[in-house]
Formats: sequence, structure tokens, C-alpha cells
Amino acid sequence: MRRILTWHVHGNYLYYLTRVKSCDFYIPFKKSGGLGYEAIGSGFPWGKNVHQVPAEEIKRLGLDLILFQSSYPENKIYLQDQFEILSKDQLTLPKVYLEHEPPRDLPTDTKHITASSDTFLVHVTHFNNLMWDSGQTATRVIEHGVVAPEIPYIGDLPKGAVVINNLDKRGRRLGRDVFERVKKEVPLDLIGIDSENLGGLGEIPHQELLKALSRYRFLFNPARYTSLGLAICEAMMIGLPVVGLATTEMVTVVQSGISGFLDTNIEALIPQMKLLINDQNLARQMGKESRQIAQKRFDIQRFVKDWEEVLG
Repeated sequence: MRRILTWHVHGNYLYYLTRVKSCDFYIPFKKSGGLGYEAIGSGFPWGKNVHQVPAEEIKRLGLDLILFQSSYPENKIYLQDQFEILSKDQLTLPKVYLEHEPPRDLPTDTKHITASSDTFLVHVTHFNNLMWDSGQTATRVIEHGVVAPEIPYIGDLPKGAVVINNLDKRGRRLGRDVFERVKKEVPLDLIGIDSENLGGLGEIPHQELLKALSRYRFLFNPARYTSLGLAICEAMMIGLPVVGLATTEMVTVVQSGISGFLDTNIEALIPQMKLLINDQNLARQMGKESRQIAQKRFDIQRFVKDWEEVLG
């Protein structure tokens, strides 16, 4: 078993990553919390290969590889924390940096934090890899992998679901204004941390979320510029059509008019959402196409194999 140190930056992704059973994953935590140091909690059925370790004890561990994960806005873990919590020997170990996002500033001219280093860089979408200037750093794309749940698509709620955490604080990039514009004409339920601030349903535990989503006509993603959300992959895996903006990696995942609808014109998306709400059979048919795409593209076994190659 290879021993990997990584951080709790993206809970859903970490859960799927730890399906790589050939590795033991050590997750540092601090009583004071903070980005990357929160306890992993009981929201996921973590495997026996996942170990939480107080940050001050990391130096005593025998490790094989350090797996950093992007932690906006300041990337403190990579720039500062590693030199505080790792021993001198651990600092010489092979390093991989998992980048979850596209560049925030200049989309085409931002150098990645690992550029010109010996850290191996992994992107989660080809769009992200295209946009970052990675310099001479070796890179690879590992697309998302999610477990296909045995949950039948029902679609009996004539509404759309939006799954985004903290949307009230994340502004135009995640499409708060787009959500609020569409909600004036289309019934939408917002789900996620602090979604109550925008009239949403609040956070739903992951094990219950997919069952809840199966009742909606479609998933709506209002984000203008972000990575491909795992909620999109999971919704497709249970047979939901996806409606969203024709930006970033979305245009390669959703086949507009077949498995959902994409457009850069919000006013054009509104009647298409209404169509799905009024026609449950259409939503079900598009959902079947959506599920077939997800099963081929986001297969968990392919994801595990890709990560085994990198971590090995």
C-alpha cells in the first residue's frame, strides 16, 4: 500500500479519490479547522484506507507521496503549510498537485503555481488544462469518476434542482444573478450549504442527495466560469437531463437537445426548462441519454485506474 498525504479540500472528490484501494490516504486536521484541515466527518462512507491525523503529527509519518489540492484564493497549503507540517525528508518526496479549477484571473495567461517545478500537475478537465499556463510542468487530465447509484429516475417534481454551496457569496462566477433571473419564471429548488439565504432547501447529506435529485425534472447549472461540478456528473448518472450555460467543459459533456440544453443566451434556456417541466416523458428520455453519457465518461473504475497510474 502506497502512503499518500493529501488535504480535505473538496469532500466529494476526496471520497471518490479514496476509492483507490491500493493507497492509504492520510488527511491532516486541526482542532481550529480552516481550509484543508476540517475533520472529514461522517457524511460519506469512508473506507479503512482513510486516516485522519493531527497536523502536528504528520512529520512522524512514513509517506510515499504528497498530493496537494488547489485551495483558493491564496494556495497557502502549497506555498506555506507544507514547509511547516512536513519534515525535511518528506519535503523531498514526489509531489502531485491536483488542480480543481480553471484560472481565476486572466483565463489564458495565468501561470500555474506549479509552473517550472518538478511537481506533477493533474487537471480534472481538458478545458482547465487548456487554459492554465503550466510552463514546462508535466501535466495529465483525469476526468471525474463517480459511483453509479442504484437509484431510479422518477422526475415527479415539476421543478429544476440547482446544487451549489454558498451561492449567495459566490457572485457572478457561479451565476447567482443567473439563478435569480431564471427563478422568476421557472420553479427551481436551490440545494447546498447556506442555500437558505437565497430561499433554498439547505444542505442535504450526500447519501440522501441523489435520492432527492431523482425526483426533479432536470438539474440546472447557472455557473458562468468554473470547473465541471461533481453534482453534474452525479445527476447525469441517475438520469437527469442537465440545463446550463454553454461554457467551459459543459459543452463537451451535455449534448444540447439530446441529453439536456445548453446556451449562452439565458432567455433561450428558460422556455427549454419550461418544456421539461411540462413534458415528463421528454425529461425521462433526455435523462436516459444523460445517464448513458455519464456511464461511459465518468466510470469510477476508469477514474481509479487513472489515479493508480499517477500515484504508482
